[in-house]
Amino acid sequence: MPLPVVLSGRTVRLEPLAPQHAAAIAAAGTEDRTTYAFTPVPHSPDAAEIYIERALAEQAMGRALPFAVVSTADGRIVGSTRFLELDYWQGPLVWPSVPGVPHGDPLTSVPDAAEIGNTWLSPRAQGTGVNTEAKLLMLRHAFEAWGVRRISMRADARNLRSRAAIERLGATCEGVRRAHSRGLDGAVRSTAFYSVLDEEWPAVRAHIEARVDRASRLDHPTRFDPMPGLDAAPRGPLVPA
Repeated sequence: MPLPVVLSGRTVRLEPLAPQHAAAIAAAGTEDRTTYAFTPVPHSPDAAEIYIERALAEQAMGRALPFAVVSTADGRIVGSTRFLELDYWQGPLVWPSVPGVPHGDPLTSVPDAAEIGNTWLSPRAQGTGVNTEAKLLMLRHAFEAWGVRRISMRADARNLRSRAAIERLGATCEGVRRAHSRGLDGAVRSTAFYSVLDEEWPAVRAHIEARVDRASRLDHPTRFDPMPGLDAAPRGPLVPA
């Protein structure tokens, strides 16, 4: 699977998620939680430790590459995000296909497609442009370092603000999968799926970079980026039952 990497920008730095981030992740997750209706966010130190353990277990299985989101202004951790659903298309064609298994050395393999998800930001970071620049860093790494063919994103269909944030990035809506999974609130949720293809990336990059540049020229952050992030279907509770 891809090796962990640090992605740095003007307002945000993405660091490989690690156990030592637990206290800061818990602090970020226990601020005002009114925006977390659709996104799993740890709500205590114990929950943060479990959150990180599960994220690193996914990484060890080659299924995800999780990050801590760090504000460069003060060095605080303000949330988390990750690459997930890594898929590999290289090597001999076999049937039935085996998704998520790299061809060759797994320590040096890079995916041909991936998803960005499990993103959340603390209220202090929401609306500051951190989410937009974080997505720029991840998309740029995926398309320009890994050479992926597609990046996917998804959101609970009810989460209109998150869907609008994805669309502002320039991603294309592929439709809504009805009754797709169980939502964080226990209800059966429909899921809106989005994607950016490699041939679309130059235009999408220019669009996102223009947004980031406009925000950086302002004396104070503007609320052009109102969402805490993008969500993916949660994989079980964040705390023991």
